[in-house]
Amino acid sequence: MNKQQLASLIWDTCNDMRGSISAVEYKDIILGFIFYRFVSENEVSYLKKQDWTMEIMAEELTEEDSETVQQCKDHLGYFIAYKNLFSTWKDHTATFTVSDVTDALNAFVRNIGSNPDHQKLFNEIFKSLREKLSKMGSISNQTSHIKNIIKIVSRIPMDENQGYDVLGFIYEFLLKNFASNSKKDGEFYTPHEISILMSEIVAHHLRDREQINILDPTSGSGSLLINIGQSVQKYLQDSGNITYYAQELIQETFNLTRMNLVMRGINPSNIKVRRGDTLANDWPYFDDNDENIYEYVPVDCVVSNPPYSHKWDADNYTNDPRYKEYGIAPASKADYAFLLHDLYHLKDNGIMCIVMPHGVLFRGGSEKDIRTQLVENNNIETIIGLPSNCFYGTGISTIIMVLKKHREASDILIVDASKEFFKDGNKNRLSGHHIKKIVDAVLNRENIPHFASLVSKQTIKDLSLIHI
Repeated sequence: MNKQQLASLIWDTCNDMRGSISAVEYKDIILGFIFYRFVSENEVSYLKKQDWTMEIMAEELTEEDSETVQQCKDHLGYFIAYKNLFSTWKDHTATFTVSDVTDALNAFVRNIGSNPDHQKLFNEIFKSLREKLSKMGSISNQTSHIKNIIKIVSRIPMDENQGYDVLGFIYEFLLKNFASNSKKDGEFYTPHEISILMSEIVAHHLRDREQINILDPTSGSGSLLINIGQSVQKYLQDSGNITYYAQELIQETFNLTRMNLVMRGINPSNIKVRRGDTLANDWPYFDDNDENIYEYVPVDCVVSNPPYSHKWDADNYTNDPRYKEYGIAPASKADYAFLLHDLYHLKDNGIMCIVMPHGVLFRGGSEKDIRTQLVENNNIETIIGLPSNCFYGTGISTIIMVLKKHREASDILIVDASKEFFKDGNKNRLSGHHIKKIVDAVLNRENIPHFASLVSKQTIKDLSLIHI
């Protein structure tokens, strides 16, 4: 199924449910069912490799089989009885009711493995779905709508042969068509092509490493982490050598982060997730098994698209080690607070890419002081000016800033990619050609007339190319 076919399928289903639930609630419901189908099929696939047949599962796959329950918990992180499998729902629609779903979700919670990684990965992952089900009207209406969703979800491709991130695409499609709801809490989904752009830059820097830790402290849908992982894998012999760190504040979005990472087939032990406020709760900064044991965790790569001009309680962080060397971002705009958090957790030989509003290059006050220190410390390697109106939910101009903790060079590559786009409805999008052009310029670090300039620190000061 191509993207156009999938989009049409999702749109038709949303229209069918219009009036019962909002578009935002529909998003949480359909993504929840997609993930439930995945974990169900993942368990079936695992058991078939253990010589189980569907006929045997129908008779013996129950919670009473403690040995199999424990085996699934240890290997998968969860257990689902036959009666609660997605395929069972699909095959028994005549007798199916909404209680079959609620019973199954309750069973999933009690059958999560005891391993701390499994607990963090799967606990409350269906919370949004459970909460939204009751909003679809009467029991009969709920049952009717869910039956239709099951039919639709059954048609959605789940394998990796599609050539695109199915879950991320659905999420992006819903935000694109219901943009008025996507700006809540400053939540701007990173378009796939911008994610790819950042991934290619990062992967080139990490290409010679055998083991890699990557962090997204405002992880959203998880698309940045997924694309970084896929780009880095081109240089690695073993994809199991990548560890993913993700933190996200919004519960529904945190659920999506976890769903997306799990659906990419990543080993649960390689997924480190936490729901929390990145500015208020510095992380990763402790032993995952004991939050009272503090241990600084540096990573090879940080990628992020944090909320733009987010308000924060700046007065509480004057002694925070993340900001001591550079200063405190203003309470009205936390952009540099996020950047400094990312930089703090970067290894000395690591790389970070962050999406920020264009104004961070020119605003005064404490932001000017931070920016000046970043330039003086040679932390800023590249600034890429993106086309305006790239993100769903906002039309502001944005940049990608590439930084390193320690650089011998003092020059900064400034790339003006503001005109590198094609129109897609009311949005500006990067094509594969545009991405290659930008990536090549970043990696080669050469002057290209009207596009890329390698600028010395002194020239930046003299011409105020970056206001310092």
